[in-house]
Amino acid sequence: MGDIKGFLKVKRKKSEIRPVCERVKDFADVVVLPKKEHSEEQACRCMDCGTPFCHWACPVGNYIPEWNDAVFNKHWEKAFKLLSATNNLPEITGRICPALCEYACVLGINDDPVTIRDDELAIIEYAFKQGFIKPKPPLKRTGKRIAVIGSGPAGLSCADQLNKAGHKVTVFERDDKLGGILRYGIPDFKLEKDLLDRRITLLKKEGVEFKVSASVGSDYPVEKLKKDFDAAVLACGSRVPRDLSIEGRNLSGVHFAMDYLIQSNKRLSGQKIPGEQLIDAKGKKIVVIGGGDTGADCMGVAHRQGAACVSQIEIMPKPQECRTKDFPWPKYPLILKTSTSHEEGGERDWSILTKKFIGESGKIKKILCARVEFKKDAKGYPVMQEVKGSEFEIEVNLVILALGFLYPEKKGLIEDLNLKLDPRGNVLATQDFMTSSEGVFSCGDMRRGQSLIVWAISEGRKAAHFVDKFLMGKTSLPNI
Repeated sequence: MGDIKGFLKVKRKKSEIRPVCERVKDFADVVVLPKKEHSEEQACRCMDCGTPFCHWACPVGNYIPEWNDAVFNKHWEKAFKLLSATNNLPEITGRICPALCEYACVLGINDDPVTIRDDELAIIEYAFKQGFIKPKPPLKRTGKRIAVIGSGPAGLSCADQLNKAGHKVTVFERDDKLGGILRYGIPDFKLEKDLLDRRITLLKKEGVEFKVSASVGSDYPVEKLKKDFDAAVLACGSRVPRDLSIEGRNLSGVHFAMDYLIQSNKRLSGQKIPGEQLIDAKGKKIVVIGGGDTGADCMGVAHRQGAACVSQIEIMPKPQECRTKDFPWPKYPLILKTSTSHEEGGERDWSILTKKFIGESGKIKKILCARVEFKKDAKGYPVMQEVKGSEFEIEVNLVILALGFLYPEKKGLIEDLNLKLDPRGNVLATQDFMTSSEGVFSCGDMRRGQSLIVWAISEGRKAAHFVDKFLMGKTSLPNI
């Protein structure tokens, strides 16, 4: 490293966040891109460990010590080349990845970890600004045609890799715009959509073909798919939401988180939503059920829509603020995470069981809740028990269910191709990512189950490796 004692001299300093009073008035990115000098100073904290556990924790195997060293030494183009060698969407992971790498940083054992995610974002944005990134279509085409169904992070990464290998790739997207969950499931204050368009435009210039409003299985029959293409990759995500089947679930004003986020993103893009379908938090008392990142995103949207008050409740106990013995370094720990949306206001509560939705004239008015506690049974497994006499009600006008996802939609491709499923309801695929249908592969949440964006990218890259090997007998694409 350029400064082997940098971590002793410089303390961790994350990128600046826009003031709450300013950012809740718009949907612009909450993060202020750091200055070049700031990133160069923070990069010097990387110790170039003998065993870089940050690299071990990263699903795409980013060359973290190497590009941090390049940034510190002001070799920004080298840093970009190292970063882009393993990550197809660094401008997106640099904004919304939970940074598994930072929790595995060796410096984090007894100090604050390196600002890896911030440094990653600084590198890719500097590369775009300086013109390092230019379309590079493959010099030679193989003559093979591949269909990628789904334009989320797994689909885009897979398409990018297969195009680099010289195959002709067509990406099918059933929505009217590209990006999948990146476009419709992530609020603009975390990921502005012009950043997504910038990357997709680059892929188009490199030869990837995109078809929107094209639902394979209905608009485009699977028989035609198999006839027109030498291989197909299913990257349709895990879109069936987990529901809360309790009394009053059918009341007006109870919605799934993804429906709320999709509609918010569409409204922000200028699309008009009919009044009877509108989900708007303005002036309302909002309760988000589910304590994860999606629930936090819903809180942030509700703040910006002018909610009267916002609460987030979670059935699990409140996580510890520091690592426990159950999550030793370098494991990714289950600890309390406070997002920028939480900093903007609202309340959070844990160990809350939602028992009943109460309404008037068909509309949600209250939620009946109770406190719970978890006690271990004879085998040491935690068992939830309701605390007697702990029932209480919450007044509410809008309920958002952010309870995660179960598995991919069965109707359509899965049924048409008669694909086998694993015990969790995901598409069953072998170690080479091939499904039970010859020449049809699957990757991302559709195969793995609901997971993180960086895992989706990793899945897309690995699937591309095996597709290329299937078609050509060998491959130069990395298996990571």
